Amino acid sequence: MLYHIETDERMAGGHASTMYTLSRRDVGSLAEIWPDYGFNCVRWQADAKDLLFKSPDWNENPLSTRSGVPILFPFPNRIRDGLFVHKSRSYQLPKNDSTHANSIHGFSPRNRWRVVETGARMNEAWVQADFRIRTEAPEAAGLWPGDGILSVIYRLTPEALRIEMRVINLGDSPFPFGVGLHPYFRLPAADANCSRYVLHAPARSIWPLKANLPIGEKQPVPDELNWNNARMLAGTELDTVYSDLGVIQSDNEGLLHRASLGHDKKIGQIEMWTSSDFRESVLYTPPHRQAICIEPYTCVTDAVNLQGQGVDAGWRELAPEGEWSGVVEFRWNSTE
Repeated sequence: MLYHIETDERMAGGHASTMYTLSRRDVGSLAEIWPDYGFNCVRWQADAKDLLFKSPDWNENPLSTRSGVPILFPFPNRIRDGLFVHKSRSYQLPKNDSTHANSIHGFSPRNRWRVVETGARMNEAWVQADFRIRTEAPEAAGLWPGDGILSVIYRLTPEALRIEMRVINLGDSPFPFGVGLHPYFRLPAADANCSRYVLHAPARSIWPLKANLPIGEKQPVPDELNWNNARMLAGTELDTVYSDLGVIQSDNEGLLHRASLGHDKKIGQIEMWTSSDFRESVLYTPPHRQAICIEPYTCVTDAVNLQGQGVDAGWRELAPEGEWSGVVEFRWNSTE
């Protein structure tokens, strides 16, 4: 049986939206992707197991940063006060985090993306969409230096959901950016609470935070936030930015195994693999604790301002016509 692709008109937030479903049901492989809501993959199945958290009120209130796999561009997480300077010019972004003090997660998760290609064959299916700031986020005119495009391919195989990303500078001046993903992982256990999840996410450093923003240089990971060896989450509450990430193993493509998420019931585990440019990671337990977020970032929170202060924060600039590419892959391992 071949993979195949279906489109379906669904109501979400009071509006009809096109949902793309990639599937090969004989092996229990499926992905549901909503281009109108940040090109978010809100459902991923491997081995017929649902492995992403989708908010129960998604159809009524499709907040794309609280379900599935939000894509964060041209910056992940927060920019302090929504304010930064680029090439001697100040830019003021909307203060749209929960405190209304900072800007959060860029423009891409809250806007419609443009689907440009789909395809399917025996062992994979894919859908590609583009997010160009000037056309997909017209409200951002004048809020960001230059113009750039993030092109993303979701590629579904029986054991994995692969996300291929490419950023292109479409302007005639340097284009600054960072990229991140904010996946909400859940495991197919009878209990919904993530306290019995077992996490392995090696790292040597954290960025100390105050009000969710870095306050200085990195520090060694304290014992209570250390996941260098696999252990149960229990009651740990996480909203922590990690750096100097470890590598559990690497593959022939050069992808790095950065984290594994299992369960004390030994029901299998989700593995996070990334290309090397994803140098930071946020670990976050939402208040409902029905999921855990393992978020690969190319830069730290507020990187544009930290970089301007001389801190190596991972902030990037592309020359005119320059390109950047990266890969994140989620793999399901049915045996731990």
